[in-house]
Amino acid sequence: MSDVTRILQAAEQGEPSAADQLLPLVYDELRRLAAHKMANESAGQTLQPTALVHEAWLRLVGNENQKWDGRAHFFGAAAEAMRRILIDRARRKQAVRHGGDQQRADLQEVDIAAPDNNDQLLAVNDALDKLAVHHKTGADVVKLRYFVGLTNDEAAEVLGISPRAAKYYWTHARAWLYREIKFSDSSSSG
Repeated sequence: MSDVTRILQAAEQGEPSAADQLLPLVYDELRRLAAHKMANESAGQTLQPTALVHEAWLRLVGNENQKWDGRAHFFGAAAEAMRRILIDRARRKQAVRHGGDQQRADLQEVDIAAPDNNDQLLAVNDALDKLAVHHKTGADVVKLRYFVGLTNDEAAEVLGISPRAAKYYWTHARAWLYREIKFSDSSSSG
């Protein structure tokens, strides 16, 4: 049994110091995952990987009724927490009271349009929610790969499936999401 699993079980049993013992063990891995995800964000992103980890940590340990079925379950929940944080931020940025879809521009480069990944992130999230209804494992693989940056082998380990199955789910889910997003874009523009 790993130290992480042992400490998660202690937390489940109400041991008050368990969360304090857990953070040092998982922080570096959570930070690496957050940094990978943040590398794919737009240039004007103000959220830093450290802040993403801290916010996800608060969501993970802030729920007293949360039960962890081991290391894999914990990191799966961490991936979901990071995804939700990024989606919430993207939605807030697009809210009318925050300027809608206006983008921050560097005055020295006014003639260059800055790409905005918020639309893409929200489209992936909406399509992913639809995928999860019919293919939960495929959606879970996408969350771990796209939002956290795990490899197929790492996602397989977290989900308790074979690497070959993870590759299959990833391939199938990517094709399904591509069609869903493309159909959604063409129906909204036409």
